[in-house]
Amino acid sequence: MRPRVLIVEDEPGIADTLQYALRTDGFEPAWAATGEEALSQFKAQPPSLVILDAGLPDTSGFEVFKRLREVADVPVVFLTARSDEIDRVVGLELGADDYVAKPFSPRELVARVRSILRRSAKAAAAPPAAPALPLSVDEGKRQIRFYGKLLELSRYEFGLLQTLASRPGHVFSRDTLLARVWGDDTESLDRTVDAHVKTVRAKLKAVAPLLEPIRTHRGAGYAIAEDLPPTLPSS
Repeated sequence: MRPRVLIVEDEPGIADTLQYALRTDGFEPAWAATGEEALSQFKAQPPSLVILDAGLPDTSGFEVFKRLREVADVPVVFLTARSDEIDRVVGLELGADDYVAKPFSPRELVARVRSILRRSAKAAAAPPAAPALPLSVDEGKRQIRFYGKLLELSRYEFGLLQTLASRPGHVFSRDTLLARVWGDDTESLDRTVDAHVKTVRAKLKAVAPLLEPIRTHRGAGYAIAEDLPPTLPSS
């Protein structure tokens, strides 16, 4: 069955080019020119992945992203006419899977789509991670709770924290984390791991300000602490 990819793009020329590239590479493309049309198509027939323009005529692509994720956790690649860091950071912090600035190579974008879908399939087939209380991992729902509070995590943040929580106290090197969480994405670097550890730490700190659940082992990598208290410490 051909994976369905929903293209949310208001420029017909770009949409036509993407549809041709995707169809040629074995995908089933669909096109929506506005955010509302995208939401309607998404609910009627959820796609395997969404290519989402950040600038749409009726609403912000970031707002559309939030509404899509309320319906289902589907991989999303942002497109934008701006290549500055603010747009990129906003898109990725929301939990997007990738980010491409215009102009772009359709073949490269299709390759990224295939890579993301391959990683998603591997993650879905992986065995459930053993819970590491007070971190509780629900692989089926792709949710992690910290002291009972559900964490809002992007796809890579989830994979990172799930991996660390699977073996409390074990030090995972950056290379190991890159291989397990980012797979064969050769563009990912050590600093990608460090940046995601920083955002995950901030989300854990918001729940337990007095704790340091993720420990840094200089020159070695990262580990989840084995000595976390069973109940949330009072401030």
